[in-house]
Amino acid sequence: MTTATFESGSQSGVKRFLGRTLPYVLLVLSISPIVLGYAWLIIATFSYRTEGLFPIDAAGNIGGWTLSNWSFLTDPAIWRVTLNSFVLAVGMVIGVGFVSSMAAYSLSRMNFAGRKGFLSLTLLLHAFPSVTLLIAIFFVLNFLSKIPAIGAWFGYNTLGGVALVMISLDLPLGIWLMKGFFDNLSWDMERAALIDGASRFRVWWEIIIPLIKPGLAALAIFNFLSGWSAFLIPFTFTVGSKVANLPVYMRQMISDTAPTNWNMIAAVGMFQLIPVLIFFIFTQEMLLSVYAGGSKGGT
Repeated sequence: MTTATFESGSQSGVKRFLGRTLPYVLLVLSISPIVLGYAWLIIATFSYRTEGLFPIDAAGNIGGWTLSNWSFLTDPAIWRVTLNSFVLAVGMVIGVGFVSSMAAYSLSRMNFAGRKGFLSLTLLLHAFPSVTLLIAIFFVLNFLSKIPAIGAWFGYNTLGGVALVMISLDLPLGIWLMKGFFDNLSWDMERAALIDGASRFRVWWEIIIPLIKPGLAALAIFNFLSGWSAFLIPFTFTVGSKVANLPVYMRQMISDTAPTNWNMIAAVGMFQLIPVLIFFIFTQEMLLSVYAGGSKGGT
């Protein structure tokens, strides 16, 4: 073996080693801030205070493990705001999923006047950030509050009003997402059902919806996370703790004058994270098959 051949083989081996190792190194470096953040969150919830990732007791020594940060679980207010967050998240899953799937089916399968204009309008509405619409939304909710039969449920300072606003803001994205799934479905089963006399609603409900379960699962996850972690809309259009949700409750724990117990806030944040993890565990299989469902029309 010549020197040139040996050097060429060595360079080839180094390239193969770097090609196999470099992606893992980059992956570890990219997820390190996330892992460290969750590690701090877990440590902080069970310690008096922290210095970096080290738990510190009242005397300043390393240690200081405690369950006192979870004392908020005995406060009835936490369960009220948790229920509000759950109702808001589930309301978004049902409302956005139902309306966007019906609207997307119509836009994908039917040719009617104003169809292209409606699609352009939904895309334009999604471009507006919610913060630019706060004043207009306030006037709408204030107007609904004056209607006797509706104001008590969907007016200003009501959980229904917050849910209605958030559903409206998330509908454009939901419609476009679901339309992509409907566009990739075959017409064969649908045409056969229509020829046999099935109505459009029955075709949508019994034939089309089962074929796009991965898309519905993906949309449900996005909506649940959006509703569960919503802050701006609930904070702006609710007063007091009666209709507040978990993010607003956490904001109320931060005082401008009194010392803030950041470790207890970390515990509330961990408490808020648990349902999200449970929800993702039960839906991750359908979410991971979202591309297969969108392209093949199968579950």
